[in-house]
Amino acid sequence: MTRISDNLQAVRSAIASACRSAGRNPESLRLLAVSKRFGVTDILEAVAAGQRDFGENYVQEALGKIAQLPREPLRWHFIGPMQSNKTRDIAEHFDWVQSVDRLKIAQRLSQQRPPHLPALNVCIQVNISGESSKSGCRPEQALELCHAVASLPQLRLRGLMAIPAPAATPVGNQAAFRGLHALAGAIRQADLRGNVRFDTLSMGMSDDYASAIAAGSTMVRVGTAIFGARNSAVMP
Repeated sequence: MTRISDNLQAVRSAIASACRSAGRNPESLRLLAVSKRFGVTDILEAVAAGQRDFGENYVQEALGKIAQLPREPLRWHFIGPMQSNKTRDIAEHFDWVQSVDRLKIAQRLSQQRPPHLPALNVCIQVNISGESSKSGCRPEQALELCHAVASLPQLRLRGLMAIPAPAATPVGNQAAFRGLHALAGAIRQADLRGNVRFDTLSMGMSDDYASAIAAGSTMVRVGTAIFGARNSAVMP
């Protein structure tokens, strides 16, 4: 087994343990391997170990990898902040976008999604900790944005995503995670119309995913615990 394969096995075991502790079925949790700053060789090692979902933050870096790797059965998630001039590339090459935080960006993604592709799965990013330096809509804006996004023809609204403020301990973000879970529950009760499959709560990373799972996460985004320390340069 490779180092990445060993790491993946350890992360999956830890996720299963966290799910059992929370009284949940491990099958209810999806693992997203955050591959930013790692190269094609690293991703292929993860693919060989059974990983299928990969998250990227930088469009140009991601496009180079996507072009070199088999399109199926991999699923590519864009999880970084978006600029308007990058939406076409994202709409054309990704399966998921987890960082939609304003209607203008959602409209561009819908308009630029090629009609022969399935609807683009999107999550609304919520600035659950209220950080001025972080992307995401305010919690009180999330329902209105969900209504608007659900009406766009080439998008499928899947749920919410958040990156809480850094915490001193792995359980330090428990309140933020619970807040996002409660917000998702309230939105599920709303009369959302359109292309909606509101089944995703993307929260939790390498340092705190067990806490996020306890709070109801359905997708954790793990990079360092799988691939190791990140390279400072963009990898080909």
